[in-house]
Amino acid sequence: MVPTKEYRLLVINPGSTSTKIGIFDNERAVFEKTIRHDSDSINKFENIIDQYEFRKNTILETLDHEGINISKLSAVVGRGGLLRPIEGGTYHVNDLMLADLRKGYAGEHASNLGGIISYEIASGLNIPSFIIDPVVVDEMQPLARVSGIPEIKRKSIFHALNQKAVARRVSSLLGKPYSSLRLIVTHMGGGITVGAHFYGKVIDVNNGLHGEGPFSPERAGTVPVGDLVELCFSGEYYADEIMKKLVGQGGLVGYLGTNDAVRVEAMIANGNEEAALIYDAMAYQVAKEIGASSTVLGGQVDAIIITGGLAYGKEFVKKITERVEWIADVIVQPGENELQALAEGGLRVLKGEEEAKEYPASDVSVRTN
Repeated sequence: MVPTKEYRLLVINPGSTSTKIGIFDNERAVFEKTIRHDSDSINKFENIIDQYEFRKNTILETLDHEGINISKLSAVVGRGGLLRPIEGGTYHVNDLMLADLRKGYAGEHASNLGGIISYEIASGLNIPSFIIDPVVVDEMQPLARVSGIPEIKRKSIFHALNQKAVARRVSSLLGKPYSSLRLIVTHMGGGITVGAHFYGKVIDVNNGLHGEGPFSPERAGTVPVGDLVELCFSGEYYADEIMKKLVGQGGLVGYLGTNDAVRVEAMIANGNEEAALIYDAMAYQVAKEIGASSTVLGGQVDAIIITGGLAYGKEFVKKITERVEWIADVIVQPGENELQALAEGGLRVLKGEEEAKEYPASDVSVRTN
């Protein structure tokens, strides 16, 4: 029997005040750490992009302190950032990607550092660097882009990394290729996104960042547009204050003053009727979005997958499941497991199971039958 070749990967997931790193031997994590960055270290940089050298050195110092020899790495994989809309998959970090990440093509975000740091480390070792399924993955069919206002197009911004990784994992459990299934994947975290996965492509999904779909712990989701317009022109709020109501201070935060689902459940247990109503309403809206996604797939749904941090809440998941299980079996995969997802994406390329793509992809449009 030929032994399985072992690849060692460094995976990097930068967040606003931390950087998560992991060392994987094939699919097995041998080291994981969340590096916390104190506010003084972060705030001295005017722009997020200016942090890359600091964060890179911190990663290398951490690995050296742990006795990890980076010369044995096969590849470095980073979290994808706010790039041009691209189809899902594993991408080589190339010059155009680096330029777009550095200038913040679609905005500034800590995830933009993932590809840059990965490239910097990998190029010094003469090994490949990749990003996997960034939030800008766009595989929406043309029908899904129409908003109702010609000046506005619906955008695909969602938890692509976890949605795609969990979809592949469940497909494996079902004994079928991801490319052969119709799935509805619901990621529930600080934001909530529900994606209609049609034979390996996410042909429709709510914009989980700027105001679509269910409200979430921190985001308002879809709100009555006329009332929102009146609020905008009431003279009581600046534009940034309205945006905070939609992202950051909406959802559970707006109604209950917290984004912590565990705390909300404790409030309910102590008899808080408003908390019970709002929590039920969030589950109701998630279920309604799943129902809408089932129509996108023509009612032919192989499985409904529920994932993300809120999926640990059994009562919350139960409220959703009771409303949607008539559509298809509900499979719960709690958590995000982003480092694992990044490692798996890099491995698919190293093992020859998937070909790495070059950024940017030329055509992200998808049509259904």
